[in-house]
Amino acid sequence: MRGPQPPAICLSAEERAALETLLRQHSTPQQVALRARVVLAAAAGLNNAQIARQYAVSLDLVRLWRDRWRGLQATSLADLPVADRLSDAPRSGRPATITAAQTCQIVALACAAPATTARPLSQWTGRELADEIIKQGILERISPRHAARLLKRGTSNPTVSAIG
Repeated sequence: MRGPQPPAICLSAEERAALETLLRQHSTPQQVALRARVVLAAAAGLNNAQIARQYAVSLDLVRLWRDRWRGLQATSLADLPVADRLSDAPRSGRPATITAAQTCQIVALACAAPATTARPLSQWTGRELADEIIKQGILERISPRHAARLLKRGTSNPTVSAIG
């Protein structure tokens, strides 16, 4: 076979068992299961191209997870479980400024009828909700669009999903 061989992955019995258990669980997200399959195939001695063909993924994905697994292998499974090893790395960006408690207050406000806050409306709009959030002191400022987006993300209440 031509070209350099990828670095080998040697799995301990505990690591192999944890990966196989993760694959058998019905609640495992499919991308995590795919990463586990890639690691197991790499440990079986397949090269990156063979693994990429077998699972219909890119070579870059196989290289990434082979290298990431090798980099984290020095850490014990007690310190970093297999599911955490195969999860996405934290992304950069601005940290969240709205806490979970504030989000709960916003959802509770939106679930209440607008008439309870002396607003002459039958349903909340993004603008009215944003104004009420600021008026009640939940947040110092919030755009109408962001207020509506917070509600769309986590609710299935018909009055809340009608916010536009």
